[in-house]
Amino acid sequence: MAASAAVSLLAGGRIEAAHSTTVILIFALGGVLAFPVALYLTRLVVPGAGPERRYAAAFLALGICTILATAFVFSMHYRIYFAQWHGDFPSVQWVFQLLFTGASAVYQFAVLGTRLFFPLGIVLLFGASLLVARQAR
Repeated sequence: MAASAAVSLLAGGRIEAAHSTTVILIFALGGVLAFPVALYLTRLVVPGAGPERRYAAAFLALGICTILATAFVFSMHYRIYFAQWHGDFPSVQWVFQLLFTGASAVYQFAVLGTRLFFPLGIVLLFGASLLVARQAR
């Protein structure tokens, strides 16, 4: 996923931006966190199924888990940045700020960040799904 983000940034002419390293690291960590969860879900959902069902399950699990994990990593990065303006920890104000900061980060990632998975990410998803489907027997 880091390669996908780097290729997308390079294709868009934004690789030299100051924050491109951070973006690439967020996508790398999202992929690393998503893979074991997707592998476990694939094995859990289709035990003993045919190769087509294993492939479809792996494709969905890898795609969904990767997007969710990367959105989570992005929202934690977002939260760390905005924490300096948030209220004290055990307050009601802090809880609302945490929830709305996280929700806005996930929304921003959905709108702006998911496009960095294309075009290379989809190709890698097909290949990784094939490998996971072979191992999920």
